Amino acid sequence: MRAYILAHVCTGQEQDLLETLRPLPGVVRADHVFGPYDIIVEVDSPTLAALGKLVFESIRCQPCVSDTLTCLAVE
Repeated sequence: MRAYILAHVCTGQEQDLLETLRPLPGVVRADHVFGPYDIIVEVDSPTLAALGKLVFESIRCQPCVSDTLTCLAVE
C-alpha cells in the first residue's frame, strides 16, 4: 500500500527531518515542498498496521513535527 504523508514542520528543521526520514524502511521519497505543508513523504507499506506504525513511531514522534496528514493512494 502506497501513501503520502504531509507534515507541518518547525521552521528551519526541514532539512534535518528529511535526513532522518529518507533512510527509513518503507520511505520511497521525502521532499521539502511549498504550500500548506512543509514536507511530503511517499511510503510503501505491506499493511495498514505497518503504515500506522511508521507514521506514529517514525514521523509524528519527531519533535519538529507539529501535524501530519496521511493520504492513502488508490491503485
